[in-house]
Amino acid sequence: MKVTLNRVDQAFHFEGKGASDIAVNIDGSTEIGGNNSGARPMELILMGLGSCGAMDVVSILKKQKQEIIDLKIHIDGKRNYDITPAIFEEINIEFEFIGNLNEDKVRKALTLSMEKYCSVSAMLSKTTLIKYSYQIKNTN
Repeated sequence: MKVTLNRVDQAFHFEGKGASDIAVNIDGSTEIGGNNSGARPMELILMGLGSCGAMDVVSILKKQKQEIIDLKIHIDGKRNYDITPAIFEEINIEFEFIGNLNEDKVRKALTLSMEKYCSVSAMLSKTTLIKYSYQIKNTN
């Protein structure tokens, strides 16, 4: 897997592209001299974790004929800014499902994703406590 980062300005704004050739803007905050023109690198880590888990869960639940109408994922990463680097110490993920879903199947899909299949979770869990929870709003 390869990605390319191209510098966009003289501050911290970069455009990243992977094999899909879809641009992702990355930038620093104005507090450090950035222009706030993109996501922060640590935000991208959280987005990667959430989307990795979501893809697994959606795939598993589709195979089980579960109807997902909507899925939102809220992720809160806690960092210790007293040390450098300020890595994540704890990440809390809440999956919010809307659909016609069996709770046992949702719970099992989440467990399989977060503890077995998701590569991002597997990497981060070496240094970070990852907690996950879910809510289901059934439509039936």
